[in-house]
Amino acid sequence: MTENVWTRWPSREALGRNGVTGSRLLLTWSIRLLVLGMLLWSAFSRSDVGPWDALAGAAGVLLAGLVSWGFFRTTYAHRLVPSLALMGVLLGIAVAAQATGFRGPALVIWCGCGVSSLERLPLAAALPVASVALTSYSAFNNDVWLTTAAAVAGMALAGYVMRLDAEARGNAQRLLVQERAARAAEAESAALAERARIAREIHDVLAHSLSAQMVHLEAARLLLERGADRQQVLERVVAARGMARDGLSETRQALSALRGDLSPLEDFLTEVVGRTDGAEVTVTGECRPLPVEASQAVRRVAQEAMTNVRKHAPGAEVRVRLDYSDHEVTLRVRDSGGRPGELAGSGGGYGLLGMRERAELLGGSLDAGPDEEGFTVTLKVPV
Repeated sequence: MTENVWTRWPSREALGRNGVTGSRLLLTWSIRLLVLGMLLWSAFSRSDVGPWDALAGAAGVLLAGLVSWGFFRTTYAHRLVPSLALMGVLLGIAVAAQATGFRGPALVIWCGCGVSSLERLPLAAALPVASVALTSYSAFNNDVWLTTAAAVAGMALAGYVMRLDAEARGNAQRLLVQERAARAAEAESAALAERARIAREIHDVLAHSLSAQMVHLEAARLLLERGADRQQVLERVVAARGMARDGLSETRQALSALRGDLSPLEDFLTEVVGRTDGAEVTVTGECRPLPVEASQAVRRVAQEAMTNVRKHAPGAEVRVRLDYSDHEVTLRVRDSGGRPGELAGSGGGYGLLGMRERAELLGGSLDAGPDEEGFTVTLKVPV
């Protein structure tokens, strides 16, 4: 709901000093000190004023300054009743000054009350206060009526313009705070996204590596149960150790890739597929560098698919095809099928599920299932 313009306070940002330049603040305080000095001079310099009267006038000026400071504080806190009470005290001081012959200070206080009320109070309260202050100024000012009217109109306009200027500065301060908060939130979101990306990458690398190790360790266990000779078991253990070493290397490569240091995708696929007998790689389309996330998705899916072939269809022929098109890259891993291996039941079956989630995060898709001959995994990622 829109706040009533008549009862709305100027914002605290508008009433405070934030956003005020040093030169402008220096000018403001210089004017205040100049006015205070003029008022004190007028209290002491009159020839018809005795020492006690001069001291009383100076005390009145200092009291007016103290009350003005309190008025600035209460308006900044948006406390209407104390603000009006202090404004009433200021108007009373001006009346007392006029009654005791200190006409100059009285006129200055009335002008200050009119301008300050329009600048700092809600309009519903500012207009009556400004009217009283400026009417008092007009009544006791000895200038011709046209000059007095021009002065009153100028002071009213000055007070309102100062109010608009302060509101504009306050709005700028609020926008600056909001922009800083938005930037901080954006930076935090980017940091969280980067952490999630690193965690997902390390998870996929380790999941693939541990799954491959489990294949060999499970094979070693089965060989031991069947009483196989030591050399066969040792080969499986050595292979598991090699997979562990490869997993550490792939983890380092993944971290390097996250920093933008990626080997060519075609070379990577050739290396991965070369570890399996009867597998070959075909690349079609115009080869080009891919975004890091897309390249990593292709690499992880290829690794997972080749691990599944070794687990579920050992000895099968594997055809890996990488196709570059204008708007996407497609990886298809197809095996010729065969009798399931002894390790077909090992593992939790979550590798391809993780790859599918990775592809969907990139706006792509992953399909995996049997075909006419064996099993096919197809990854499509937009680029």
